Amino acid sequence: MSILLCYNIYSIYPTLVQVQNMSQSIEVLNLRTQRDFQYVMKMENQMKGLRTKFRQVEDDRKTIMAKNFQELKEKMDELQPLIPVLEQYKTDAQLISSFKEEIRNLSMVLTAIQEEMGAYDYDELYQRVLRLDSRLRNCMGKLTCGKLMKITGPVTIKTSGTRFGAWMTDPQASQRNNRVWYMDSYTNSKIVREYKTMEDFVANVVSRTYNLPFKWEGTGHVVYNGSLYYNKYQSNIIVKYSFETGRVLAQRALEYAGFHNTYPYSWGGYSDIDVMADELGMWVVYATNQNAGNIVIAQMDPDTLEVQKTWNTEYSKRNAGESFMICGTLYITNSHLTGAKVYYSYSTKTSSYEYTDIPFHNQYFHMSMLDYNARERALYAWNNGHQVLFNVTLFHVIKTEDDS
Repeated sequence: MSILLCYNIYSIYPTLVQVQNMSQSIEVLNLRTQRDFQYVMKMENQMKGLRTKFRQVEDDRKTIMAKNFQELKEKMDELQPLIPVLEQYKTDAQLISSFKEEIRNLSMVLTAIQEEMGAYDYDELYQRVLRLDSRLRNCMGKLTCGKLMKITGPVTIKTSGTRFGAWMTDPQASQRNNRVWYMDSYTNSKIVREYKTMEDFVANVVSRTYNLPFKWEGTGHVVYNGSLYYNKYQSNIIVKYSFETGRVLAQRALEYAGFHNTYPYSWGGYSDIDVMADELGMWVVYATNQNAGNIVIAQMDPDTLEVQKTWNTEYSKRNAGESFMICGTLYITNSHLTGAKVYYSYSTKTSSYEYTDIPFHNQYFHMSMLDYNARERALYAWNNGHQVLFNVTLFHVIKTEDDS
């Protein structure tokens, strides 16, 4: 009996060992399965996250593409008006190219003359140079004037003075003469500061100070061919003052012109009378009772101050923010505050007006002076105690012989 039991125990032992080994294997497999399951769960979560990110990227891509498309469309709309300008510039480029070629040929002739004096008739060459110079000046004369298309900027040159004032350069001066004149405030002052250059103006290096014989009103002053033109205090008189002699060269009253805040610009400041200059000469802008307070444009003789011709517009002087002349056309802004734009223009050539929509950036929120300088092809502005410059883009119409 004991032998049989012993046999049975020994015969069962291998089976127990196998079962134990299988149990251990199952346990190991279970652990691996648990670990793999956790790994799969982690991967599934990561896949879900990636799927969400892919959807977000796809949505963002569509949004970015739509935004880029809109920006491109806006840019195309902005560039559309420049197509005729570019077409005109192609013609100008061909004309300039022919001039360059002729200058190059003359330079070659001059070089040959230097090598062998007398080989070319000097008088004939000189006449060719004069004719070329005349043609170039004639071409530039045709390119001088144009229609205002765009105002860019501003560039802040300096921050100084009170909230209101005027600053300017002389459009008739030579390119080497870059003097700047500065008149702080809109009334109760006679002091004009002069700076030799724009750099001196920025550095506040005053070269000379003038004490005018009469106080001024408003900010509508202009320097033209070495003289200052301004509105005499509490009157409708224009004064011409020579910087060279320090004397008044002429005075003249503007017939019927309102003054001393009768018909100022919208910002006030006794800005009833605004003297201007452009490519065609000198002008003065004001309003009269006879024209129901609407703006009157007068072309003025710079020597005698005599009014040569006037144009009556239908734009209220009190509703205008500021105005300036370019090529015989008066451009009027609809406000002196933020959001202002050039809203109205009047051509003295055709005696007709049109409504415009030319925005510009009123960076410092209050404009008390805006004046065009034909030499610099820029707008000088006094913007709430900041002296700034705006660049202007003109659409040039080339005159041909058939236009004469």
